[in-house]
Amino acid sequence: QVQLVESGGGLVQPGGSLRLSCTASRRIFSIEHMGWYRQVPGNQRELVARITRDDSITYADSVKGRFTISRDNAKNTVYLQMNSLKREDTAVYYCNFGQTIATMLGLSMNYWGKGTLVTVSS
Repeated sequence: QVQLVESGGGLVQPGGSLRLSCTASRRIFSIEHMGWYRQVPGNQRELVARITRDDSITYADSVKGRFTISRDNAKNTVYLQMNSLKREDTAVYYCNFGQTIATMLGLSMNYWGKGTLVTVSS
């Protein structure tokens, strides 16, 4: 089984920064996208940032200009640099890898980390 391990979460004051990392336990082939989602109890899980195989990057409007997603293919790792953090950024952040299994059949797999808690508070 492939495991995604997140790190970097914690408590930070408003305006501070954190850097999240997510590393796969073994190399995943045919990755279509790598990204970060977040969820607050009572709310739906939302996309924060995603980078595709062709390096197209998407950010949620709420984090544009503050968050930056990047990856290191050699390390099978995706990062999320979070700057100018706000209280509303408080959530559990989940790493996600999307893998194409059989394009013609529309088959794919999603891998999820167990989540890392980010708390923005004074």
